[in-house]
Amino acid sequence: MTVFTGIVVFLLVWWTALFCVLPIGTRPDPDGDIESGGWRGTPVVANLGWKVLGTTVLTAVIWGIIWWVIESDWLSFRTGFLAMP
Repeated sequence: MTVFTGIVVFLLVWWTALFCVLPIGTRPDPDGDIESGGWRGTPVVANLGWKVLGTTVLTAVIWGIIWWVIESDWLSFRTGFLAMP
């Protein structure tokens, strides 16, 4: 995996993980109305800093697993049963 490919894979996994982490721990504002500046589904406290940090840590772990699978011969299209004859 080249550096460019590694960065692209990291960003794709990061955005996917962010959308998985965003709803965790959110509680909707029961009094949210348009006059107070919020909608019914807006969270009381978003905690975006912790969610971005958690997303980055989760992505680093997932990216490490992806890197290991790509760089190892465990899953290879050049050798083994997946190789073309």
